[in-house]
Amino acid sequence: MLLYACTIFTSAFLLFLVQPVIAKQILPWFGGSAAVWTTCLVFFQVALLAGYAYSDLTTRKLKPRAQVILHLALLAASLVTLPIIADADWKPAGNEDPGVRILGLLFATIGLPYFLLATTGPLVQAWFARTFPSGTVYRLFALSNFASMLALISYPFAFETWITTAVQAYGWSVGYGAFVLLCGASALYSLRGAAAPAADTVAAQAATPPRRFDLILWLALSAMGSWLLLAITNHITQNIASIPFLWLAPLTLYLLTFILCFESDGWYQRPVLLGPLAVVLVFCAWGLQTSSVTLEIKIAIPLYLTGLFICCMFFHGELAKMRPAPRYLTLFYLMVSLGGALGGLFVGLVAPRIFPAYYELGLGFVLTAILAAVTLRKSPLFIWLMAVALAGVCGYFWNRQIVDLKEDTRVLVRNFYGTLRTKDTGPNTSEDAVRRLIHGVILHGEQYLKPERRAEPTTYYGPDSGVVIALKNFSPDHQRVGVVGLGTGTLAVWGKPGDTHRYYDINPQVLEVAQSEFTYLGDSKAKIEVSLGDARLNLEREAPQNFDVLVVDAFSSDSIPVHLITREAMAVYLKHVKPGGAVVFHVTNRFLKLAPVVKQIAGSYGLHAALIIDDAENSDFSKTDWVIVTRDRTLIEAGALADKASDFDEIPGLRLWTDDFSNLFQILK
Repeated sequence: MLLYACTIFTSAFLLFLVQPVIAKQILPWFGGSAAVWTTCLVFFQVALLAGYAYSDLTTRKLKPRAQVILHLALLAASLVTLPIIADADWKPAGNEDPGVRILGLLFATIGLPYFLLATTGPLVQAWFARTFPSGTVYRLFALSNFASMLALISYPFAFETWITTAVQAYGWSVGYGAFVLLCGASALYSLRGAAAPAADTVAAQAATPPRRFDLILWLALSAMGSWLLLAITNHITQNIASIPFLWLAPLTLYLLTFILCFESDGWYQRPVLLGPLAVVLVFCAWGLQTSSVTLEIKIAIPLYLTGLFICCMFFHGELAKMRPAPRYLTLFYLMVSLGGALGGLFVGLVAPRIFPAYYELGLGFVLTAILAAVTLRKSPLFIWLMAVALAGVCGYFWNRQIVDLKEDTRVLVRNFYGTLRTKDTGPNTSEDAVRRLIHGVILHGEQYLKPERRAEPTTYYGPDSGVVIALKNFSPDHQRVGVVGLGTGTLAVWGKPGDTHRYYDINPQVLEVAQSEFTYLGDSKAKIEVSLGDARLNLEREAPQNFDVLVVDAFSSDSIPVHLITREAMAVYLKHVKPGGAVVFHVTNRFLKLAPVVKQIAGSYGLHAALIIDDAENSDFSKTDWVIVTRDRTLIEAGALADKASDFDEIPGLRLWTDDFSNLFQILK
């Protein structure tokens, strides 16, 4: 039993550890978007389904000896794919579907090892049941989920904090080699049970097979758990707080509910949970159409994480109550994984293509209430009617979310990178009315509607902001300016005749909206150039652009693209900046202290940095923090920037950020 337990624990630990390890490798290639993580989850769920289908098929169709030979051959073949280092040939060119490319990359990089890890849970449990027919096989499922949760929790606090990305990949590969040995030993040991006919008892043969309705309910319960997992992950990372750690928190809670529900029947008590389930569904559905909840992270994050936990306790508790005899456990796991894959596919791939905004979470709350009504169909009539009424309440709030989001909205579009919308605050004739571009809940720029005020700068680009100070002090005549991050194109108002502004943006919809809804680019006195695709990848491919000023303005929005703020990224920027020019980083951020990171990177190249803080007092501009990096020491220490520069915060033990290492925990505010 210890051998089986060690095999399952190791496989589950590696199965979930590889998720952040591989996601961190490829995240820089696709703009640092939270959608990268969601797409990865879709791949992991589909691969898990394939592994469970393999386990079910081989257990039912192959004799034990043939099954073991096949599995040992696949284990040996999977070693050829190590180490799990993503091939740079998968880097996007900028015009392909990121979701499809990510799925292909993952299949090529970790497809076979992940598939075999995915087979281990149900397959080894089937071997265990054959060897120890009276054992409590479903406790091994709880052990598996505990190992998975342990891997997720340990990654940001241990692996990511101290170990570089490359070492993580090599270390995981070594761990996988150990797993192959354990799994091979378990496979061979299982043949001892197969040789004893008594292991397949009469009771097992007489076990009641699951009904068709049971299969459908298994599918639905697991699908809704996966649906809410991805939908709430999207919601809290795109619409509430742009904190990458929140990608792991929902998945950890999701796994915890599996552990509790399958470890013991005592953790899930339906009569106790139904009340909290109804309350949390109502509040979560109500919060989607209430901006005061969405914008207050101290309320929103606990609310939706609690909602996910309670809902998944219901889904997985009901699944645990319906688990079949061990003879049918591979079929049970197959249906659970199929449901998980279907829920993930809808939220990760279908919803972004059919919904213009994040409507799938509200729909998920409605379907959860409907599923509760189906599950409680044999309960007292009053309980069933309450579940139906709950579905109606959630449906009302979902409709209110859609109506409120569309109200006064001019444009509402969505793609892989999130939702964009534009909204006017008043009529064109109003003195202070503006048109705003919003990505999630982050303001990406605004423009005055009154024609005579359209050429005025707004938001982060006031005359005292660090970026404008840089534009005025680095080759002010006939400048060539590069800008990473387009937004509304507000910076173009500072362009002069003879200047050239070249903008880089990964999201084609941003360019479409900037050109159709705002006039900054069209009215600019500077020549405007646009390069679509990931800025760093494009800059790596381009010949030197000879920028006087290169503005890196991509750290205040929905996800922190770490690959734009590493030592290697600085080398790319310096390739494109004139010797007397500057790289200017916009480091305004609600959650992270980015200025010390930039200063340390600059110091590693012998460059000089100045932190410019614009409090924007008594003005309509936003408070901003900018770091100007230049080779010209005199300009920083005695020139135009000296009087305006502020002191950098000191972060003890801060380690230089590279493509191979970054630690967001160290710079949390």
